[in-house]
Amino acid sequence: MSLRIWADDTIAEATGRHRRHDPVGPVTGGPAGNARLTAWLGALLLALFLAELVTLLAVEDLLSWHIVIGVLLVPPALAKTATTGWRIVRYYTGQPAYRRSGPPPMPLRVLGPLVVLSTLAVLGTGLALIAVGPDAGRASLLVVLGYRISALTLHQGTFIVWATVTGLHTLGRAVPALRILSGPTAERPLPGRWQRGGLVLITVLVAVLTAVLVLNASDAWLTTDLHRHHPPRETTIGP
Repeated sequence: MSLRIWADDTIAEATGRHRRHDPVGPVTGGPAGNARLTAWLGALLLALFLAELVTLLAVEDLLSWHIVIGVLLVPPALAKTATTGWRIVRYYTGQPAYRRSGPPPMPLRVLGPLVVLSTLAVLGTGLALIAVGPDAGRASLLVVLGYRISALTLHQGTFIVWATVTGLHTLGRAVPALRILSGPTAERPLPGRWQRGGLVLITVLVAVLTAVLVLNASDAWLTTDLHRHHPPRETTIGP
């Protein structure tokens, strides 16, 4: 298949001109239920992703928010990876309903693993930074072409990669996901509504709990930045 055909298929799906047919299965909804759950998780991730980008406008002043939102991203990112991975496994192991639904266009299939790997990389380096603290996080790990590489540098670099591939993925999947969430479910009622709602709710609760715990463990970063921008005033004795 030529690159032009791949590009045409991708644009057709991204703009909604072509829509994959997701069969409805029993209990959990099958491919249609999987697509709806993935779309809800994607919408949650998009909102958090945009909020995290806002914190970059003044990351030193919004560091606590940057940390909290970054941690909030972890559970839904893992959950969406799981739902997408389940669909991939069912498709390539020959499950009839998922085979009838078909795969996404090739460029999106190639982009998918890059999104997963970069997501794990940026979240992993972010959590590692919180664990090691500001001194070790800013310490040089190695020198490449005259540039010192630290854990903070790795986090910043993986964030750029993640933002790029996630942005492209969002452009390709936003319209289909919106149609899934706002349009009619399928040719018959979609089972598994409560299961999907429960999974999304559990994901949100785990995200909030994790964010609270990690924020409490990130005092070293917050204290260091607070002192750097607002140094304690010198006290004087006498008039």
